[in-house]
Amino acid sequence: MLLKTEALTKNFGGLTALNKVDFEIQEGEIVAIIGPNGAGKSTFFNLISGYYPSCSGTISFMGKDMTRTPTHEFASRGIGRTFQTTNLFTDSTVLDNLIIGYRSKTKMGMLDAIFNTSRARRDEGASREKATEVLEFIGLTEVKGQPVGNISQEAAKRLAIGLALVTEPRLLLLDEPAAGVNHGETNELAKLIKKIQQTGTTVCLIEHKVQMVMNLAHRIMVLNYGSKIAEGTPKEISNNERVIEAYLGGAAHA
Repeated sequence: MLLKTEALTKNFGGLTALNKVDFEIQEGEIVAIIGPNGAGKSTFFNLISGYYPSCSGTISFMGKDMTRTPTHEFASRGIGRTFQTTNLFTDSTVLDNLIIGYRSKTKMGMLDAIFNTSRARRDEGASREKATEVLEFIGLTEVKGQPVGNISQEAAKRLAIGLALVTEPRLLLLDEPAAGVNHGETNELAKLIKKIQQTGTTVCLIEHKVQMVMNLAHRIMVLNYGSKIAEGTPKEISNNERVIEAYLGGAAHA
């Protein structure tokens, strides 16, 4: 087991955004979290990536308790993520965005950069090498020199995934990776996610495009009003009456 939550709960004032959620992610799988808007999906992501502290319950990753771990340590321990809103350096090139992303893993400090020390040169070379490797993996080599503000929405989605990948995560959390792109682009992003999983990175995604989730995920958790109402294979979820009533309707069969 890679990640496990037990009775994970988050309150905002009098509102319970997440209510005693138990969930497990196994090494090497693709799992998805679905549910209506406001169901608690992003809150769950923010808890398991360290952006919010939980009010109660536990989070364990690779067998170690992460419940009270500082936010900045989640990435270094192997959890990477993207966000609903793509956060990129729009005036910098595609390649430079990935180089900047990898530098979070290097030891170089301000003095190293000012005096161009041997460590600075070594880390700069490692950053460029890793960025180039990830650039090829996500299929953006042809636009590597373009400012991010000039690339397509689909390319920006790929780059956001690449920024998470350069940190070399064991678990990659993708928050609505296909939002705002068309059907063909959605299929291409699904292929990239499958490729990530096949090369050894476990993936957990939030996504409103139900057909993409049904075709991609090994398991699905469904949240509604902050509580888990179902968990199972895509077939089990698409036939679950409670899930159909709360969220799917006819979407799973469309």
